[in-house]
Amino acid sequence: MDYRACWCTRARYTVFDSHYGDGAAVRVLTDVWRTDPHRSPNLHIVALCDHLLPGFHRMPQAEPGVTLDLISAPLADALAQLTARVDMFRLHDIEHAGSDFARHVARVAAQDATLQAQGLTQDQVAALAAQGFVFDADGRHARFASRKPRPPAPPAPERRAIVLGAGIAGSAAAERLCARGWQVTVVDRQPQPAMEASGNRAGIFMPLLSKDDNVPTRLTRAAYLYALRHWERLGGIGRAIEGDKCGVLQLARDAGHADVQRAIAADTSLPPDFAEWLERPEAEALLGGLPAPDGGWLFRGAGWARPGSVCAAMLDACGGRLERKFGVGDVRIERDGEQWHLTNEHGIVVARAPNLILANGAGAAQVPQAAPLPLTMLRGQVSHVPADMVPKLPVVLCREAYLTPPSGGVCSAGATYDADPNPALSPESHAENLERLRGLLSDPHAAADAPLAGRVGFRCVAPDRLPLVGRLPDFAAAGTTERLRDVPRHPGLYGLLGYASRGLIWAGLAAELLAAQIEGEPLPLESSLVDALDPARFVLRARRAPRGPQPEN
Repeated sequence: MDYRACWCTRARYTVFDSHYGDGAAVRVLTDVWRTDPHRSPNLHIVALCDHLLPGFHRMPQAEPGVTLDLISAPLADALAQLTARVDMFRLHDIEHAGSDFARHVARVAAQDATLQAQGLTQDQVAALAAQGFVFDADGRHARFASRKPRPPAPPAPERRAIVLGAGIAGSAAAERLCARGWQVTVVDRQPQPAMEASGNRAGIFMPLLSKDDNVPTRLTRAAYLYALRHWERLGGIGRAIEGDKCGVLQLARDAGHADVQRAIAADTSLPPDFAEWLERPEAEALLGGLPAPDGGWLFRGAGWARPGSVCAAMLDACGGRLERKFGVGDVRIERDGEQWHLTNEHGIVVARAPNLILANGAGAAQVPQAAPLPLTMLRGQVSHVPADMVPKLPVVLCREAYLTPPSGGVCSAGATYDADPNPALSPESHAENLERLRGLLSDPHAAADAPLAGRVGFRCVAPDRLPLVGRLPDFAAAGTTERLRDVPRHPGLYGLLGYASRGLIWAGLAAELLAAQIEGEPLPLESSLVDALDPARFVLRARRAPRGPQPEN
């Protein structure tokens, strides 16, 4: 088939391939696209790949304009969770996939989508034909000719945006938009980026594991893997980004917790470079003899990074498309016609654009349009412990607390999680960190008399502990809306909020998701996860909350 006749009139051409294999077919397709002077500006390939961890994987590409998503899931499940408009389907090696997938193919098919088939069963061909695909006589090529109305394509956005906040969330948003050719103005009240919640010496990056593979686990796995790949594109940990992929050892809390973790290890096929369960002798050998009484999970590719250096790498990657407006103090936000205006305390316009992304953490509560969101500010104090006061660790060690290997002669320990609004270092919080550090090391005398040193930051947390990614809802106009897609939204207003203590991991993929949503691209996450992160979820929960006095338990 000659792809060139299909993509020459499209701003984005999306291909779905039912079997990635060794990637050879994708490389051929990319080569054809690259050498065609009349190609679509953007080629997006979605392919099933059975040798990855479960879920969606957005794979950063060196070629500008090419996006590759690999999905590890059965065909019907992958298509059911895909948010995209597919221009061409390549269906092969699916003889044992049944025929239920056909309705999902039709759901994501663009008008006049084409299909290449190889080895389909008669039932599969019949199911696709029933959904509107018209096959040629040879049964190997088809065109989608359904008369069912297709949702209209969203209008192309004006590629100018303000990002409020220059921490990890805002820096990631700027980098992902600038990579798509946007002009972005980052506004922050502080004189430098990463001076608030993203200003710690060390942030831990590691995945989550759970027996039921729940939403936080799936989200964090996808975001962790995306971050590792994306950071390599930015220059890498230990090079452009200050930190170390030294590994993280997460100790079991007790014998009962260890039994649950062993069950996860037995039931789940996890590659050892992602997660490996270590029993006590192995864990203690790794720690050089330090106690690990119940064993723990070793995440070999995990480690620590200084969030400010990640922010710097992302902002530097924006190049000339980025305008920095730092040290502006608090700003007032208004919508005037088709533009958002940010003005400082003197009434001077700081920035103006049709799109505004709130990435200012707890500061979003001061924005009228975001004030109804149920976000809480929680204080986190990290203690800086002289390296010679604790054992030298080869990995980050964590349980309910964490302790990093030394950097600049200091280890980071913590962190507290409380509602205290005091930004000053607290002796009580310091004592709490040291007590948990001693429990982690099984040494009641560790870091004895450690001086009061560290840092306080304030996290932005949602009730369900998941981030808010997407267009912000208009609570006042929501009425009795019962579906996410029907919730009215503020025009051109988006949120990247509620990162709690996982901003270092979540920020990159959340920004990629938001940029894809704004651009109308295929989304890099399962639709169930996208819905779980939608800020409008709290509109629906408010509608469903029981009213009136409730009986006491």
